[in-house]
Amino acid sequence: MSRCKLIERETKETNISLTLDLDGTGQSVVDTGIGFFNHMLEGFAKHGFFNLKVSAKGDLIVDTHHTVEDTGIVLGLAIKAALGDKVGIKRYGSFILPMDDALVLCAIDLCGRPYFNYECEFSSERIGYLETQTIREFFYAISYSAGMNLHIKVLSGVNDHHICEAMFKAFGKALDAATSFDSRSNEVLSTKGML
Repeated sequence: MSRCKLIERETKETNISLTLDLDGTGQSVVDTGIGFFNHMLEGFAKHGFFNLKVSAKGDLIVDTHHTVEDTGIVLGLAIKAALGDKVGIKRYGSFILPMDDALVLCAIDLCGRPYFNYECEFSSERIGYLETQTIREFFYAISYSAGMNLHIKVLSGVNDHHICEAMFKAFGKALDAATSFDSRSNEVLSTKGML
């Protein structure tokens, strides 16, 4: 069963094409027009062992908000589509990732119900050309379009670059764990019988 999906979404603000393979090797080709955001998505793919292709064209003359948020929506839809019926997956995943001064916790439940908890305050308005306020919007969009329970908590950190990078890598590691298969199960991991 292939867990590779292509999702395309076009609005008056953005035009996004994204391919996600949950069973990849960490290869990525990312072009969002926002250098630091590209770097974060590449880190997510590499450390989650996902193959990821992203082409995003947005109204960057306005700001980075629409491009980042809409990429989150499309990535969430791709995760949901690639998971299919979720039979045999572990469902839960968590990771605490250190990066120099930064320590970030990410926990995921692929339960089909969106819920988002985010504990982070950046000290700067931008990292490169990426507005730090958009980072919350990106993960919020993923949570709701994927139907994912997502918790991200910065436990410590001083450098915003390190904090943000730890966040994306922790998300990749936690999602890799949650989407992986458990050899002991050939059904959906829920007493309800469905997710």
